[in-house]
Amino acid sequence: MGDPAGIGPELSLKAWSEFQAAGPVFFIIADTERMEMLAREMGFPVQSITHPAAAGDVFADALPVLPVTLNEAATPGTPNRKNAPVIIESIERAVRFALSGQVSSVVTNPISKAILYSEDFKHAGHTEFVADLSADHPLPGERGPIMMLASPLLRVSLVTIHAPLKDAIASLSVESIVRTARVTAQALQRDFGIAKPRLAIAGLNPHAGEAGSIGREEIDIIEPAAAALRNEGFDVMGPLPPDAMFHTEARAKYDAAICLYHDQGLIPLKALDFWGGVNVTLGLPLIRTSPDHGTAFDLAGKGIARADSLIAAIRMAGEMAARRAA
Repeated sequence: MGDPAGIGPELSLKAWSEFQAAGPVFFIIADTERMEMLAREMGFPVQSITHPAAAGDVFADALPVLPVTLNEAATPGTPNRKNAPVIIESIERAVRFALSGQVSSVVTNPISKAILYSEDFKHAGHTEFVADLSADHPLPGERGPIMMLASPLLRVSLVTIHAPLKDAIASLSVESIVRTARVTAQALQRDFGIAKPRLAIAGLNPHAGEAGSIGREEIDIIEPAAAALRNEGFDVMGPLPPDAMFHTEARAKYDAAICLYHDQGLIPLKALDFWGGVNVTLGLPLIRTSPDHGTAFDLAGKGIARADSLIAAIRMAGEMAARRAA
């Protein structure tokens, strides 16, 4: 459910109306009273279920809700630390369902990490938490988690995520770039149906360092990583000048870009397809996607939040699950 005071619950109702006729079938782990109140306000039906398999029986008529009980009633736009344990519980239950095979994938609505930290939440976010919950389950190939942001126009995988820029640069290594690229290439094969993935590694400095005259990271770190990947048989370009690798003709030459820090990847993706971007966690024994936006407490309860990214995340999860099952 994400944070019940955010836009996740209402977007889930809007997403149900999108998929009601043709699927994929999904259910939300959420507080039934909260969802019933939202359903009355928005004019969408909900139906409580007791186990995942029951979702298919009611999906054509109502959004299935598998209940968890909030500690205090949620007020739209006003996050409540007392509900942090229930938010965490909803994530844990979803992951358990996926690892046991009761569901094919998990889509997480946005959380507020500041709220969860009040419960001694020790993870940087959903990505790391889901990875920790699934750490004991096997996965063929290189293990993540690696964060990818994906849309029909661009896929970007991040070597560093939520770190100050100076720390992100300082932490770059041949090994971190190689690992990110390996996980990405294997996920493109397994989950996206791309038999021979093509990767483009971004440079760090203007003009990709200009042969060392504008920084040596390309020479000392990125080029050795690209060479190591090519030696392993991966189809890799780069390091490429970041200002010249995201236009239409350039994007046609690769299936995913390996970006070195958060904004290097997210700025072009959101500029190209702000509403269609999906956060995908690569390299896990379960499929996990998420809308590429936050809780939007300022929009919660107003009925104006757009569900495009959640709809895209559900659709992508269904497509990935179908490929893993094939």
